[in-house]
Amino acid sequence: MSQEKLGEALGLTFQQIQKYEKGANRISASRLQQISGALNIPLAYFFKGAPVSDGPAAQGGLAEAGSEESYFSDFVMTSEGLSLNRAFARISDPKVRKRIIDLVTALAEGEESV
Repeated sequence: MSQEKLGEALGLTFQQIQKYEKGANRISASRLQQISGALNIPLAYFFKGAPVSDGPAAQGGLAEAGSEESYFSDFVMTSEGLSLNRAFARISDPKVRKRIIDLVTALAEGEESV
């Protein structure tokens, strides 16, 4: 994708995209999320090979490695997780949302028994 097309998708000029690419301007977390959506890639893509922190979050903070919370956050950062969340968020009828949750739960329970 060209800088111009990415800029259009984000409502920015290609010069602003160039500044991000060259490191002249920092990219906020929300802008990075917009960019991952425009490029249709998981947010985690931008962090591949990044060093792992030894800080408080890594030592039992929000989600410990291998924990159920870590599994869910890892899934949400995949392209399937992002697509599923975006589509689900567009459903405004709470009854439909509940039925989808029931369906997915039933399918998952069926997978566990196999």
